[in-house]
Amino acid sequence: MYGSVAMASSSSEQHKTLPPVEFTKGFNGLDKVILREVRGSSAELYLYGSQVTSWKNDHGEELLFVSSKAQFKPPKAIRGGIPICFPQFSNLGSLEAHGFARNRVWSEDPDPPPVPTNNKAYIDLILKPSEDDLKLWPHSFEFRLRVTLGPGGDLMLTSRVRNTDTKPFTFTFAYHTYLSVSDISEVRVEGLETLDYLDNMQNKERFTEQGDAITFEGELDKIYLSTPTKIAILDHERKRTFVIRKDGLPDAVVWNPWDKKSKAMADFGDEEYRHMLCVEAAAIEKPIVLKPGEEWRGRQELSAVPSSYCSGQLDPRKVLGS
Repeated sequence: MYGSVAMASSSSEQHKTLPPVEFTKGFNGLDKVILREVRGSSAELYLYGSQVTSWKNDHGEELLFVSSKAQFKPPKAIRGGIPICFPQFSNLGSLEAHGFARNRVWSEDPDPPPVPTNNKAYIDLILKPSEDDLKLWPHSFEFRLRVTLGPGGDLMLTSRVRNTDTKPFTFTFAYHTYLSVSDISEVRVEGLETLDYLDNMQNKERFTEQGDAITFEGELDKIYLSTPTKIAILDHERKRTFVIRKDGLPDAVVWNPWDKKSKAMADFGDEEYRHMLCVEAAAIEKPIVLKPGEEWRGRQELSAVPSSYCSGQLDPRKVLGS
């Protein structure tokens, strides 16, 4: 008992001596950034795709899912974490599925927005189109992303897209967040009840959600429309609740591929669907329109809180309302 407490304390002290932001190398020599908060939480992201691939709480528990078969080899996108879908979600436009931002190498932003005063664990990255990108999507832009690890271990992503072109353009967007869950059959999503959604498994037909929560018994791929700013994902087995807070992102995608589709994906384990769930803050139904010089901002904050929901001690509506 005393030994474990001492070890935890030692680990926490060691964490405090490490830098809040560290540039290092990840898989296949790709550039990686580690963010650390003094209480012990951490996050990792790759400059390739500006993609967060790890988010751990102060106990060192991984909160995001990355497939064991994920390929960290450009131009293949990384399967898991939080891919950035821009300038289109899915295959709703003329580009490759989910756009090209997730398989481009981003740079550290030399001219970032004002820095947060109460936090040192953050990184500012920027993406500008290459000549090849402009052939694919003929619009000049600057995409700035700030990733911040908050004092309580919350993970915040703030995207800013500026039109640097001479003509307007439109785009769709999503933070394609893969959450790590104990068992998908033990998970429920609260906050999307009674809302309309587009069912990607039925030619994007529009329906209204009938259940009092979303639960999982097979493949599910839906775009919920005009969603609240907070969504709760309750993992009964781990007694953990994820809370997603979002701004500028009216839609929310909920996706689990289930067994058949999992086996069809080369970069995804056959049984891994049991341990992941995508809940994605997004802007899809109504594309964002930017005139020259205009800027759009979309923000997502993730937190993970202990819950005893399965014993009736946590009312998810209180989580959503807090």
